[in-house]
Amino acid sequence: MRNVERLTSFKSELLNIFMDMEVNEHKQRTRNAAQRSLRARRGIEFHKEARRLNACLSELSDGDCLEKNTH
Repeated sequence: MRNVERLTSFKSELLNIFMDMEVNEHKQRTRNAAQRSLRARRGIEFHKEARRLNACLSELSDGDCLEKNTH
């Protein structure tokens, strides 16, 4: 009976370790996904800002750029 209890305890401990590892891996995957999304969002914002600035530079002689892009 004592061996059965020890075996059950050992199995429970292994299961807890495995579950903790799974939780930690999930957290890491979630963090990585959030970082990728943030990098992508910043890249898109940078691209839009670069396009807007290029358009402003090309329209600078017209004087319309500042009027259109200030809100």
